[in-house]
This record gives sequence, C-alpha cells and structure tokens, in this order.
Amino acid sequence: MGYNAEFRRSIDHPEEFWRDQAGAINWIKAPETIWQATDNGHGDWFPDGILNTSDIALDANVRAGRGEQKALIYDSPVTGAKRSYTYNELTAEVARFAGALAARGITKGDRVVIYMPMIPEAVIAMLGCARLGAVHSVVFGGFAAHELAVRIEDARPKAVITASCGIEVAKVIEYKPLVDKAIEQSTHKPEFCVVYQRPQAQAQLHDGRDFDWTELVAGADPADPVPVNATDPLYILYTSGTTGKPKGVVRDNGGHAVALKYSMKLVYDAVPGDVFWAASDVGWVVGHSYIVYAPLFAGCTTILYEGKPVRTPDAGAFWRVVQDHNVNLLFTAPTAFRAVRKEDPEADQLQLYDTGSLRRIFLAGERLDPPTYDWLREHTQLPVLDHWWQTETGWAICCNPVGIETLATKPGSATVPSPGYNVQVVDPGGSQLPAGEQGQIAVRLPLPPGCLMTVWENDQRFQDSYLNPVPGFYSSGDGGFIDEDGYVFVMGRTDDVINVAGHRLSTGEMEEVVASHPAVAECCVVGAHDDLKGQVPLGLVLIKDGATIDHDELEEELVEMVRENIGAIACFQRALVVDRLPKTRSGKILRRVIRQIADGEAYSVPGTIDDPSILEEINDQLHQ
Repeated sequence: MGYNAEFRRSIDHPEEFWRDQAGAINWIKAPETIWQATDNGHGDWFPDGILNTSDIALDANVRAGRGEQKALIYDSPVTGAKRSYTYNELTAEVARFAGALAARGITKGDRVVIYMPMIPEAVIAMLGCARLGAVHSVVFGGFAAHELAVRIEDARPKAVITASCGIEVAKVIEYKPLVDKAIEQSTHKPEFCVVYQRPQAQAQLHDGRDFDWTELVAGADPADPVPVNATDPLYILYTSGTTGKPKGVVRDNGGHAVALKYSMKLVYDAVPGDVFWAASDVGWVVGHSYIVYAPLFAGCTTILYEGKPVRTPDAGAFWRVVQDHNVNLLFTAPTAFRAVRKEDPEADQLQLYDTGSLRRIFLAGERLDPPTYDWLREHTQLPVLDHWWQTETGWAICCNPVGIETLATKPGSATVPSPGYNVQVVDPGGSQLPAGEQGQIAVRLPLPPGCLMTVWENDQRFQDSYLNPVPGFYSSGDGGFIDEDGYVFVMGRTDDVINVAGHRLSTGEMEEVVASHPAVAECCVVGAHDDLKGQVPLGLVLIKDGATIDHDELEEELVEMVRENIGAIACFQRALVVDRLPKTRSGKILRRVIRQIADGEAYSVPGTIDDPSILEEINDQLHQ
C-alpha cells in the first residue's frame, strides 16, 4: 500500500486503521473500543484498553528475545563517560528504581517531577514512573528555580528526582540549590526528593526529605509493571504559553504507545536493532518521544548524548558519535547543523570519521531553511528529511513517509501530512484556502492517537488555546500553505506573519533569501514597528567563521537580494550583524522577544532562554 492509499484509509476509516496499528503493541487487555467521542470533539483513543508503557518499552523486548541487545548507549563528551545497557540490564535497573519509589509511597496517578541532566538515570526515572503508573513531568535540567517552582506548583508532585549537577560544556551547574530554592518558592511541597550524586559536584542532602539515589535503590525490591488504562496520563510536559504561564500538555498511555510505535516505521523506517539517535534533551518533547519511548517501543538501540553539536570538543562531535556507535538514523534540530556549518563550512570534520552506517538524517523542531538542507545534502550525500510536529502532537504532523513510500523532497517543505492528520490551511473563519494561498495551518478533529489529551487540570485553557480558534479543528498556531501537490510548507508562527503597508508577508520567506547569502551562517527576520507602514522587516545575521565581508556591504547585498527575490514591497532595509541569536535551550530563536526589543517594549526574559545576556547585547546594538 502506497502513501496515498494509507493516508486516505486513515482519514476515511480511522477506527479500522488505528485498530490495526494498536495490534502492533503488547496490551495487557487489548481495546475493543477504538475511539470514543467527547464533548469537545477531540475524543479518547482505546478507552477500554489496559497496558503499561514501561512493559511495552522494556519487558516486551525481553520477551521477544532481544534481552541481550543494547537498549541504551550513553555518550558524554563533557565527562568522558560512556556506558551501555542491554534490554535485560535496563529492565532490571528500571524495575529496581520503580521499587524504590514504590517503597516511598509512589503509586498510580501520583506526579513526580524529574529535573535531570542527560544521564541514564534520567531515562531510568522516566521509565520507573511509567512502570508504577505515576505521572512524570520532566523539567529541563538547569532551568531557573522560578521556572521549576511554577511547574511544581502546577503539577503538585509527591516527589522530585534530581541530580547533584549538570554540565554545560566546561561549566558545572549545581542542581540541588536550584531545586531547594524552587521548593521554597512553591506553596506545594513535595514529600521527598531523590538525588543522584555525580562526582563533579556533591549535593548537600536535607535530613528527612532528601534521599541518595544509590542508597535508596540498593535495598529495593524490583517492581512489576502496574496495569493502567489507555486514557490514564503518562506524563505532563510544559510548553510556553502566550500568557507567560506554561501549559501542561497531558499525554495518555495508550494512544502514545500506538502512535509512537507506528511513527518509527512511518517517519523513520526504523526496524528492531537499528541504532537511533535523537540529538535532543529529555526535557523536550523530542527527548520524550524519540530518545526514551519510541526507539524502545520499536526494539531499537537509543543514544543518550550529553554534549553539544560543537565545542564538545569541536564541529565533528556528531560525526564521531555516528562512527563510534554505528548510528543508522540521526534526528536533530536544524539549529544544530547551522552551528556545525558555521564552524566547519566545508565539512572538513566529516571527512575524519566513518559515517557509513548512517542511512538518513531527520530534522525538526523549527523550520528547515533551504541553505542548511542543501549543505547537508551536498556534504553527506544522504537523504535529508524535514518533518514538522509540536510538543502538543508528540509525533510528526507532516513527514516524508519513507516507511511506506519515499516521496520527492522539496526544500522548505515538511512534505505531506502523516496518516491520521487531516491537515488544512484555513482563513480566520475556518474556510479552506486554495492551493498555494497562505493561511493558518489546522488539523480537522479528531486528532490521531498520541496527541495531547488536555492541559493539566485546565480543560478550559485547552479549549481556548487549541480548539476554539478554528471550530472543528486543532489550531496549530503555525502559518503556511499547501501546494498543488499536497506538500505542506510551514512558514512560521502566525504571529511571525508581518503586515507591511497592508501586505501580509512571511518572515520565513525573507529568512530563506538572507540565509542563502554565502557569508551568512544563520539569521532571523522579525517585524519591527514602523509609524508609516505598520511593520517593516528587521534582519539579525550571524556571519560564518572566516568570512571577511564588511557589515555595511553585507547589509546592502542582503537588501538587494530580498528586493530581487520578494520585491521592493517587502521594505527590507536593515540587517544587523550580531554575535549570537537569543535561543531557547532547545534551539528555537526567540523572535517575539527580539520583536519587543526592536519596538522598545518591555520584555520578560523567558525561563527557557539559553543565555539571557544575549538580549542585552541585542538591545544595545539596536538602540545605540
């Protein structure tokens, strides 16, 4: 069956389609009801099914004879440590840690906040919670105490699991003082904390509340998987909200397992035994879906990498990991390879390693700009596949469905909707727009399995944020268009469409033009306030290492390029060369904050920012 037939079946006969996909996982009690409508039109998947996510990820692989296959490989260039766990070993570690939590009173439905660096214990903690039916909420290690406190306040966890420190390149960040401060700030007080002591920093433990991980686990009896309903929550993952208060995206157990198992074949064409590397962090949705859960559901070996694409130690870091661990499938964000390209424009480092095991490179998390796509294709000679999804969906809304049929790629497009996602481009009234016309991208309800169930303890916010903006649809918040071949082009958040003298223009299109300049390593374009035209585009540009072009000359060339490619109507007249772009820890550029700075508005420093000092630098440059 080709892509078109599978997609049509998923839309026209969704219950039959997803019943077949549900048959690919190990249920404790297989569902008889596949989908059940709810008042909001979203619905529940597999409502009478019973399973355990940890069992599907671990025990099921042992039962299938993969016990001695590697399940998890830990590679830490910042510490020099490397470890691997077979499915037998990882199952035993998870069962024992789950037993330690159970002995401290953690039961099904309890929330547990996990605030950990990229170490195996983070994965063990997540799977250990899932084994008990406890709901984990992972917070990116190193987040400010206030941001952690907000999440503790909202999720009301019975326990916090942390480590003594994280390591950012050459800097040790002590976690325990941040956790202590967060608990102090929160009105909700967890009953206890588990602390994994790392040799780079030893945490001080509070008597009665804090427990050493190693000591707690040493005497624990292993716990068996606890049966849970398919609709019971597996985890809460907080994503930024327009109000400043983060939204707790709730993921279920059953739909999540079915969708992620299906996605490993559909999106990545992964088979049991493949070495799968998602170069992300467990604090983000990519880390949840494609470091921890999906590769294990699929019987793959997953890589846990505690490092960066550059500076740990150099721009060859990714290629070294591919070589050392025979990685077959690599998935990361475009910003990672933009960083590599900036430091190694000719890909000299790539030539130093044997990357012959690598079959495909996948990119997501932000828009894949054509220059980065072209650079990767040219130097690796591998398929480079963009796909588009969100924290809320948990897996790809659009992809090149290589597990069914490999479609031709189009630079700038995430290719076509994944089976299960009825993607449409609509106007503000919800009417479908013709091919090629830009509007907001929405998914007709119901969403497929694996997507968010609601916002944690705030159904109204779920409705207001996602379902009410376009009745009958899930509103993605992204804008773009679908071409005559059905390819989806995501051009950026709908608030990144700027209005210049009454003309709606995409900053994504301008970024494509600016990024194509041979001296430009990375860029972003935002709309800045203009008294005459309403908004005008402002470009921020990073120059490639070794490029010697004069800044004024570069600005003139970029202005002319935008004029030639988009037209004078774009009014692109300013391109500011900067040393760094403000980004979240996951690599997304903080365009809204840049726009506020450009407009002279008050702005708050997001808790997700990688380095707050960058904002001051940009403010000084823009307003000097």
